[in-house]
Amino acid sequence: MAHPNEVHLIDQTPFTADHCLKCNVCTTACPVSAVTPLFPGPKTVGPQAQRFRDPGAPSPDHTIDYCSGCGICTLVCPHGVRVMEINTQAKARLTETHGMSPRNWFLSRNELWGRLGTPFAPLVNFGVRNRLLRVLAEKIMQVSARAPLPGWAGYTFRGWWKREIKRRPRPEPDSDANRVVYFHGCSTNTYEPHIGKLAVAVLEHLGLHVEIPPQTCCGLPAQSNGDFKAARRYAQTNIKALGGYARRGIPIVGTSASCITAIKGDYQHVLGLDDADARLVAANTYDFMEFLAKLAHEGRLPTDFQPINRELPYHAPCQLKAHGMGRPALDVLDLIPGLDVWEIDADCCGIAGTYGYKAEKRDIAEAVGWPIAEQVYAAQANLVVCDTETCRWQIQSLTGARVVHPVEIVAAAYGLTIRDAKYTSPVAG
Repeated sequence: MAHPNEVHLIDQTPFTADHCLKCNVCTTACPVSAVTPLFPGPKTVGPQAQRFRDPGAPSPDHTIDYCSGCGICTLVCPHGVRVMEINTQAKARLTETHGMSPRNWFLSRNELWGRLGTPFAPLVNFGVRNRLLRVLAEKIMQVSARAPLPGWAGYTFRGWWKREIKRRPRPEPDSDANRVVYFHGCSTNTYEPHIGKLAVAVLEHLGLHVEIPPQTCCGLPAQSNGDFKAARRYAQTNIKALGGYARRGIPIVGTSASCITAIKGDYQHVLGLDDADARLVAANTYDFMEFLAKLAHEGRLPTDFQPINRELPYHAPCQLKAHGMGRPALDVLDLIPGLDVWEIDADCCGIAGTYGYKAEKRDIAEAVGWPIAEQVYAAQANLVVCDTETCRWQIQSLTGARVVHPVEIVAAAYGLTIRDAKYTSPVAG
């Protein structure tokens, strides 16, 4: 029987709470404990408290609910203790014991609300942008009136894709070496389909045959809110859909760094789905910019970029840092003539998925993200680059600047355009 404090890596090496030396590196790096006394720090509620948790008993410490799950604690731990993963599992125990609030259930079902809201986009967008209705929603549902809710596009990326392949039949490639699978995620499907369109355009510009199999939510919103049952259901659906491609060695590429974090690590390390298919899918999954950087390293990335004479700030989301892949967006954008992209010196934007949407945590989320706003203001930047959707929305709400995915800059440099009346290239004109 496994030790109750063990968290297993892919190679089955146990990293238990007992490896924690109480050095406080994680607490020093924690962006949440730095701005509020409500959270005593990842060490206190994680490895330290884990020693007193019985697997069959409820968690003794409710302050763990203030952990944002950003993962910085795991990233900085000198002894490899998976602090965030321990904390997330403890939060799930709280949910199992005390139940899930209607607000948390609502925030956990992004895929459902995106799908249901699409046919009524003008109406729901009015509600999202109406201050009075947002204040009312905060009082009733405890969803912050200040949090940056996205607007529905009015159509889905998957719907566009089905029409596109009928309009433009594509010949089958000679081998799987020229295939790529695109994982779009919930946000791209219903709120930002232009990102999916640009991702497809870039991948096809590289000479790749894009395939988009059925898929569902990555499960991260449910996981973050302690609903592991729903998160595992989402995860198993995706593993089943992507497993066949992974077995053929076809890369799976996604434009949401948070979704890719879930597939590449959380399915195994947090949800415990550590079977052969889950590991194989994880090994063949890439963040979009990571994939482009890989091609560049192999000499397979076309560099027919048009110059973009701009200086742009870039924020690397916590989820991307958790991949341990460096900053692939900076590596790729550095290849574009005339473009000068610099990294914002801040650990976290504060939104942490659904965390910053909760009324009682909105002040914390804004305090954590404020160093980003200060640097954007100091640079007088009206355009910022970031890989994850909720981070983009958070930075935009804090700064007023337009915040775009790196694929938007890459597509512009390749001279690629899409048919979307609602979208304007960030470097147009």
